[in-house]
Amino acid sequence: MSKLSEAEIIQKLEKIDTPTISNVVATYPNSKNCLKLYDAWYGNWYTDTTIRCIYPDLGPRVGYVATVVFAEKSPKYNGLDRWALPDHIDGTKKPVVLVAQQVFPQVLRNRVGLFGEMMSTMYNAFGVVAVITDGPMRDVDAIKEIGIQYYATGVTPGHGDFFVKDVGVPVTVGGMTVMPGDMVHMDVHGVVKFPASKMAEILERAQKLLDDEASSKKIYADPDFSYAKLKARMKKYGT
Repeated sequence: MSKLSEAEIIQKLEKIDTPTISNVVATYPNSKNCLKLYDAWYGNWYTDTTIRCIYPDLGPRVGYVATVVFAEKSPKYNGLDRWALPDHIDGTKKPVVLVAQQVFPQVLRNRVGLFGEMMSTMYNAFGVVAVITDGPMRDVDAIKEIGIQYYATGVTPGHGDFFVKDVGVPVTVGGMTVMPGDMVHMDVHGVVKFPASKMAEILERAQKLLDDEASSKKIYADPDFSYAKLKARMKKYGT
């Protein structure tokens, strides 16, 4: 496994479902395949039901996190330079997953379709393969053609004036807290984070877990399966 390049590891991780990655990261701390990187319940390491996968058929995505905070334009704030976010994305290892926290007033939160075709086209050119945001989006058909994955609260056709409040800072989106340089794995189920330094070990353990699960499935599919045999086997192997 150590002989694989980061790009090769990412390619292999993209062939694995996110729940399996979740199991390895923290879900089952008593499992031999679990790294116990976070508290299984309270670690804020995976997304909740407030955001959803917009393009399930695009399959899993894996990438390095870049972060941004968007807000309603206000005379109280100057905002950042127009190149702050592109510079941050450019300085992030590829492929990039942009995690965008939106801090709009509650009355506007469900009306801010910030991410559309042109913004997505630009970010995709910068190396962004997915966007995770806690607000709605628009231009869903055109964005699907670009091939960039989205996790958002839904869709809406418009938005008002806004600005970039911050980049490269820790953000919380959909119940998951990330910082620049984290790695995330995502599919139709949601998003899971983990340290980039652990990706090779996560891949190795995920493959072992899938092998173990395949063996267990054979037991249940055996025509001679019985509850008594299952109990005897589990006692024998201490499982």
